[in-house]
Amino acid sequence: MTSPHPDTGLLAPGWAGSPAASATGDGACLQALLDAEAGLTRAQAALGLAPAEAATAVTEAADADRFDVRSLAERARGGGNPVIPLVADLTQAVGAEYGPYVHRGATSQDILDTATMLVAARTLDLLLADLDRTQQALARLAAEHRDTAMPGRTLTQHAVPTTFGLKAAGWRSLVLDARDRVTAVRDSLPAQLGGAAGTLAAFGAYGATDPVELPTVYARELGLRAPELPWHTLRTPVADLAGCLAFTAGALGKTAVDVLTLSRTEIAELAEGSGGGSSAMPHKSNPVRSTLIASAARRAPHLAATLYGSLAAEDERPAGAWHAEWEPLRELLRLVGGAARDAVELAEGLRVRPAVMREHLDLTHGLIVSERLSAELAPVLGRARAKELLTRLASEGRPLAEAPELTDVDLDPTHYTGSAGTLTDRALERR
Repeated sequence: MTSPHPDTGLLAPGWAGSPAASATGDGACLQALLDAEAGLTRAQAALGLAPAEAATAVTEAADADRFDVRSLAERARGGGNPVIPLVADLTQAVGAEYGPYVHRGATSQDILDTATMLVAARTLDLLLADLDRTQQALARLAAEHRDTAMPGRTLTQHAVPTTFGLKAAGWRSLVLDARDRVTAVRDSLPAQLGGAAGTLAAFGAYGATDPVELPTVYARELGLRAPELPWHTLRTPVADLAGCLAFTAGALGKTAVDVLTLSRTEIAELAEGSGGGSSAMPHKSNPVRSTLIASAARRAPHLAATLYGSLAAEDERPAGAWHAEWEPLRELLRLVGGAARDAVELAEGLRVRPAVMREHLDLTHGLIVSERLSAELAPVLGRARAKELLTRLASEGRPLAEAPELTDVDLDPTHYTGSAGTLTDRALERR
């Protein structure tokens, strides 16, 4: 059963309706909790600590549709987490014969942490698919516009020419950096199993001759990595998630803020393939995809900071530090998953306007290549006089081509993109 008013993201258009939203919703989290419980019973059965029939009964009962999410949420207040009421409901659903094998030897944090890793793994798989589509689209843009010259901008002003191909290749490089970090974290996500204080004592009490073997079998049942130690207060897995997600948000955010700048009305070198409308101004086509990605990039570091702050977790189970992780981590997964979804649409639909870029190269009447002119004139006029000449011509505001001293000098800015093409080719070799 689900709430009549589920959390659909009414105020979160960045992740609403995304694959990550489904993978992190209350129903998905509940199913992950149930999967963690069923996996534990199966692991115990595999080691002869529970009947095979118990494993079957718990697995069959562990269906999220059979449980009342709202009731579990409300009853979670009693013990501070949803596992306690869930164990009671699951035990009842399994029945009297095999109910005693539900949650046997585990503590609530074992189940909730393991479920969190399952939710993270399932969401990161979706995220990685979108990052791959994004990098492919950016690779196509970079190759197509390898030699499309445009103004380089530093501190908001025209600097020297660059190419859009190199800019797109740089965006792609960040996406690949994010992909590599997310992949490494995805492959390292561990199951959690330690019992009440991380000693595995209860499993020995229930008959395990080698309790240390159980976490490995448990992890294998769930497709997670076997933990070296119970990590109830050793929060490396959560911190790693925080880091890779915050980085990914920032990496995608770089593309977004560049597009936001270059799609301004007075610049218009880029445009989103299908912009969003305005409730008041019919003429507008807003860069909504970029806006939502930029929003995620601004929020993600603060959510990650909460997770890093929770590393200082006292004793063998902390009061508050563990609890503080749940919502920020889910929101990070949602935000970054939504941003990756939007990045695919942005990259695949981005419209590039080379003619406008070429027009803008001439806005400063040749001054955009003053760096090259300084280098070429210095041997002839001397360094100081060359700088004085170019500074004077800039202050006069007239085209450099009209200056008699520059009659025979190549002022074409498209001829001064340095090694942009070679750098783009090098970047595109990365897979």
